[in-house]
Amino acid sequence: MDAIAPSHPAPDLGPNASSPLVEVRDLRLTVQSSAGPVNILQGIDLQVAAGEAVGIVGPSGSGKTSLLMVLAGLERATGGRVQVDGNDLTAMSEDALARFRRQSVGIVFQAFHLIPTMTALENVAIPLELAGVAAAFAQAEASLRAVGLGHRLTHRPGQLSGGEQQRVALARAFAAAPRLLLADEPTGNLDRATGDAVMDLLFSLQAERGSTLMLITHDPALAHRCSRIVHVADGRIAS
Repeated sequence: MDAIAPSHPAPDLGPNASSPLVEVRDLRLTVQSSAGPVNILQGIDLQVAAGEAVGIVGPSGSGKTSLLMVLAGLERATGGRVQVDGNDLTAMSEDALARFRRQSVGIVFQAFHLIPTMTALENVAIPLELAGVAAAFAQAEASLRAVGLGHRLTHRPGQLSGGEQQRVALARAFAAAPRLLLADEPTGNLDRATGDAVMDLLFSLQAERGSTLMLITHDPALAHRCSRIVHVADGRIAS
């Protein structure tokens, strides 16, 4: 299969380019089902440099989301090596993986995953508090203001539009200054105009803060905003 060319060349990643933030070798993920074992990931090899934006594309069921779940430490690989920000995820305990997620990873899903009984400010601040950030609420407020929601701090998710809820999710993901941002179809529940505005914000924050971005999308135009595109099919890197 021919490789998919990005719309612009990869950025100059500087002297740290030889030390990738994400390094995956022969990654395998097998889960058990009533019909027997299912091989979801079948020998993924991938490197992502610090500060890079990578679009991940492929058909439904190809293993894209499972790959992100392994990189987030939310799913354990059954084979291979997974290293993120200097951490060998395959060798870490559940407690260590939880600390790793709090310190190094931000995640944005298609569903907003906000706590409906909490305000926007509380939704962003609580994860910071759990991570031991002393000024959690001040940091959360600054993050919400950065996504244009300084006037919505005390609103609960049910009082916000879909685009506003996803911006709260972005504020939460970026609040702890993650080295790695994982985004799984972040515009899937939004109309085109709102989705474009949210993605403008996401790419702006990613560039401004130097986070590494791995973005799953079915939208070719959105994928081509990344510096590199990886095509996944049948649990393998196709191109």
